[in-house]
Amino acid sequence: MIAPRRPRFLLPVVLVLLAAGALLPLPAAAAEEAAAKVSLELYYESLCPYCSRFMVNRLAGIFEDGLIDAVDLRLVPYGNARVGSNGDISCQHGPYECLLNTVEACAIDAWPDLDVHFRFIYCVEDLVVKRQYKSWDSCFQKLGLDPKPVTECYKNEKGHKLELKYANQTDALVPPHRYVPWVVVDGQPLLEDYENFEVYICKAYKGTSPPNVCEGLVHPPMALETVVARNGVTYNSGGIKLATAEDEGRDSKIKMRLPDDDN
Repeated sequence: MIAPRRPRFLLPVVLVLLAAGALLPLPAAAAEEAAAKVSLELYYESLCPYCSRFMVNRLAGIFEDGLIDAVDLRLVPYGNARVGSNGDISCQHGPYECLLNTVEACAIDAWPDLDVHFRFIYCVEDLVVKRQYKSWDSCFQKLGLDPKPVTECYKNEKGHKLELKYANQTDALVPPHRYVPWVVVDGQPLLEDYENFEVYICKAYKGTSPPNVCEGLVHPPMALETVVARNGVTYNSGGIKLATAEDEGRDSKIKMRLPDDDN
């Protein structure tokens, strides 16, 4: 009598289960750090000069100083745009802003990895700072990215639907946004004190290992209830110039080290 064979699949399955770390629970410390991340949301529009300078000169710095490890960053490219009764979108700085808002929305959708879509959007907004934004598509080559997913997206209905989604998110803000950039940390809008966003992040961070940069941030935040926007923002209204003559020659302070970096 021939003895029954053992099922062949048991050993390979066991090996696969042991090798697949993704099937095992994260260490408690790693899970705690992930849960401790602070939400950081930037509501902006692509051709707002204050938005582009904030993104290029300040926000990009969190990738350099390590604060990004404590942050869950979300970009919302819509700003002060308007959705008409027919579903069409009009933008504060004109049709080209609508185009770039949609391009950046498509980039977020095409490349969900924050490191990828932020570098692309940074590249575009750096060109806005330099008033060279009509060369925005050069960012594909600079970063070695395939333009096809973004190009197809903004040229068809998908890009429009993404912008309508961001319109709903922006319009649902409580309290409503009054200008851009509108920066929200841990659910709290920073109003005109948005340039001190790192202080608020460090204050809100509940993890056991705060980034080293937090040790040097000693400037106390302003009392937000007393903050009144005077400058450094683009109001929810028309007739705003893209930038002043002084702004045209202003260089970026933060460098993302793009491959063909002429920034």
